[in-house]
Amino acid sequence: MRVIISAGGTGGHIYPALAIINKIKEKEPDSEFLYIGTHNRMEKDIVPSKGIPFKSIEMYGFSKKIFKNFKTIKCLFKAFSECKKIIKEFNPDIVIGVGGYVTVPVIISAHKLGYKTFLHEQNSLPGKSNRFLSKYSDLVGVSFESSLDKFPEGKAVVTGNPCSEDALSAPVLLKSTLGLSATKKLVLIVMGSLGAGRVSRYLEGELNKFEGKDYEVLFVTGKGSYDEVMKHSYPKNVKVISFYEGLTSVMKKTDVMVSRAGASTLSEIIALEVPTILIPSPYVANNHQYLNALDLINNNAALMIEEKSLEEGLLSDTVDKLINDDKKILEIKNNLKNMQVKDSASVIYENIKKVVLENGKNK
Repeated sequence: MRVIISAGGTGGHIYPALAIINKIKEKEPDSEFLYIGTHNRMEKDIVPSKGIPFKSIEMYGFSKKIFKNFKTIKCLFKAFSECKKIIKEFNPDIVIGVGGYVTVPVIISAHKLGYKTFLHEQNSLPGKSNRFLSKYSDLVGVSFESSLDKFPEGKAVVTGNPCSEDALSAPVLLKSTLGLSATKKLVLIVMGSLGAGRVSRYLEGELNKFEGKDYEVLFVTGKGSYDEVMKHSYPKNVKVISFYEGLTSVMKKTDVMVSRAGASTLSEIIALEVPTILIPSPYVANNHQYLNALDLINNNAALMIEEKSLEEGLLSDTVDKLINDDKKILEIKNNLKNMQVKDSASVIYENIKKVVLENGKNK
């Protein structure tokens, strides 16, 4: 199969795109790929490092400041011309959009040229790009059942998030590699980079409240906050690191997690059945992390604390109550299991293949 895939801007779009590529490679090793991304965002480094052919286009999102949009519109028209040329030269069996404004000229150009298209939406509330592009797409895969009614009837199917399947295949962590006890329970705290400075400052005081507890706490600060966090001292059962490449391996050994509510992270939490206290980032478009979190909250599959509600002792008390409540832990795990689409990447592949085989190129 020949595949053009486009996603950009954030890891929440890029890593699901890579998971889809990996699944297609697994199913059809002779497949050929071309990734179209923005010229100045993180995909320009991540994708080529994976050995995937990459083409960049200059694209920007629309701004609330009207004068900035003149450049955006100019780039958009140029991008349509570039995308049409790229698509015709590559001649794909299907064109896949996985989120971000870069997908707009890619999907529309493919549709107008008569190529079949597939979209994937990670968030509970679909992004503006995917809502707009759904009329140019043959099928939309959504991560949450609550997203189905956000698209035209019959246009969307629940696939889950492909990162969940990657999480399941990750190796299990040997806790000693991080200097952790093999026998004590583990609390994993991970905050995203956006707005994490405020939460990190809160945690600098909160971590001391875990002193003397019979479980360990691993706080992954992110590289930007690590130096500031390490200006303070912490109890011996609290370990602070800046980054860990195989975080899903750590999650497999985690008893309670504290996390933001990004779509890919939630897919991993659901797949691995990790009881989690969610602190949605309020700094994202359309408050979509809060809406993502509500999908778990409404299924009694997580706890949530809004960032604006954080006060001294609240998080540590909530963690302590949850990790020592075996009945609640089991209830959350069972409810997470009921939400699972464990073979999400495979489901996406099957739906992509269905579009290709049933319809072919509509040229």
